[in-house]
Amino acid sequence: MTILVKIGGAALEDALILRKCARAIAELAQDGHRVAVVHGGGAALTRALARLGKESEFVNGLRVTDAETRDVALMVLAGCVNKKVVAAIQAAGMPAIGFCGGDGMSFRARRKHLDDRDLGFVGEICLVELCWINAIWQQGGIPVIASLALGADGEYYNVNADEMAASCAAACRADALIFLTDVAGVKDAEGEVIPWISTKEAADLVASSTISGGMLPKLHACRQALQQGVARVRILPAAEAEMLPQFYFTKLSCGTEVTYA
Repeated sequence: MTILVKIGGAALEDALILRKCARAIAELAQDGHRVAVVHGGGAALTRALARLGKESEFVNGLRVTDAETRDVALMVLAGCVNKKVVAAIQAAGMPAIGFCGGDGMSFRARRKHLDDRDLGFVGEICLVELCWINAIWQQGGIPVIASLALGADGEYYNVNADEMAASCAAACRADALIFLTDVAGVKDAEGEVIPWISTKEAADLVASSTISGGMLPKLHACRQALQQGVARVRILPAAEAEMLPQFYFTKLSCGTEVTYA
């Protein structure tokens, strides 16, 4: 099977959780699956910007990105965070190759428009070239991809990692897209995790403002992936990443499965 794993939130902030995620990803690959990882790193980027005296502004869960913020994102996401994830997977026993979407022109982006707001250097993926990902798989490795991509103008664009993971999963014709994150799953108005939710039900919760903030781009990414042929999509708490290798074979009691309807 082809499995795309997106890592974010606590998995990138807590060394113990990152090791747990890395072990689960390595186990999937050792079982013979083709595994690729896309990661964000928003918390680390926010800290780096704060040290430079720059405040972070978000619109519907997306970071407003001027040229300086974009350059810091390149340094943090494609540098420190990417290499930390690579090191964790290799410590778990599998070779990993880290790069960002601009390398080898693997991911091309266009400027993202959101109503009447100018988000700056925020992009959305318009083209995925799989040759480098396939080359890493052919050599028995795990691609680890930071969520930045090049535009036709030669500029790097900061891409929401959930959306980039969905685009990558669709291009790879993945059997599954799994989000490992710091939330327990999609929650209802009472704060309870919803085990199964359709994209239509999710849209209703967004319309009622039950779902907001960082969950918005995640659910948009889930819908995008399912529409483009990804067989299964699930949001899992990173703290329970040891359940990841059993995803296809047992009924999981944690997280939220998203279905298309």
